[in-house]
Amino acid sequence: MPVPPEPVLRAAVRWLERLPASGVARVRALFTTHGDFSDITPTQYDAAYAWIQETGLLDGANSKVPVSCRVFDAAMAHSGVPWFRDADLLIRRPDELPEDALRAAEALGLAPDEAYAQVGTVWGKVDTEERSRIGSAGELALLELLSESAEGKVEHVAAWSDGYGYDIFVDAYQHSAHLEVKTTVRVGRLTIYISRNEYETMLRDPAWELVTVRLTPELKITGVAAVPRDWIARHVPSDRTARGRWESCRLEVPPEVPVPGIPSVVPMLTETAPDVLRGQLVHQV
Repeated sequence: MPVPPEPVLRAAVRWLERLPASGVARVRALFTTHGDFSDITPTQYDAAYAWIQETGLLDGANSKVPVSCRVFDAAMAHSGVPWFRDADLLIRRPDELPEDALRAAEALGLAPDEAYAQVGTVWGKVDTEERSRIGSAGELALLELLSESAEGKVEHVAAWSDGYGYDIFVDAYQHSAHLEVKTTVRVGRLTIYISRNEYETMLRDPAWELVTVRLTPELKITGVAAVPRDWIARHVPSDRTARGRWESCRLEVPPEVPVPGIPSVVPMLTETAPDVLRGQLVHQV
C-alpha cells in the first residue's frame, strides 16, 4: 500500500492516543460529533482505523514509543515504496529523504532529522527480519538439494550450533566441504553479513567456503555461487589496535565476483546432480 495521505496519518495518531482509555465505538462517536475533530472526515477516520488494524499498530496500543513515531514507522514499513528496500544506500542524510517520507513526517510533526532516524530504525528492523526469513529458507533449500545430489554425509550443523563458523557439512570420497550459506532473492545487488567467527573459521579451515544462494520469490533455488576467500579477506575491516575489534561486517559483493557453482562440492556430486551445483548455470546477484 502507498504511504497514507496526511489526514489519514493524523487520524491514525488520534485513534492510537485515545483507544487505550476508551472503546472503538466511543472514540468513533467522539470523532464524528465533537467539533474539535471535524477537520478530518468520518471516512478518513474509518480509513485510518482500518489501516492501523492492517499494519498491526493496534497490537501495540500501550507502547511507550511516541505515537507519531509509531505511525511514521508503520507508514514506511508497509508502504511498499521502491526506495525503502535500498534505504541504507540511497538515504545517507536527512536532506536525501524522499518526498513521500518528508510529507508523512510533516503531517506527524516530525522534523527531517527525526524522520531520518526513524527511517534508519525501521529499515534495520525490516531488513533483519527479512534476512532471517530468507537466510533460513536458503539454508534449507541448499541442504535439501545437496542431500539429493551429493554422496556421503550432508549435515545441517547450524541447526544445533552457531559456533562452527559454517552452516552445512558435506563429506564423501575423502573430500570435505564446510559451507557458510548467504541467501538473496535479489538480482543486481548482493549484500552479505559475515561474523568474526565465520571469518576466523575461513582463515584456519581450508574446507570452508562461502556459498551464495539466490532464491525466487517463491523460495526456490535459481542460482548458486561461491565467493572467493581472498576477495573476502581483502574487504573485511582491520582491527587498528588491541582495544578495538570488529565482530561482524557487511560486504557488498559485485556481480562479477561470485564463481558459479560450489567448487568444493563438485568432487562429491552424483552423476545426476543438477548443473546449478556444478557452476554450469549463470548465477545472478
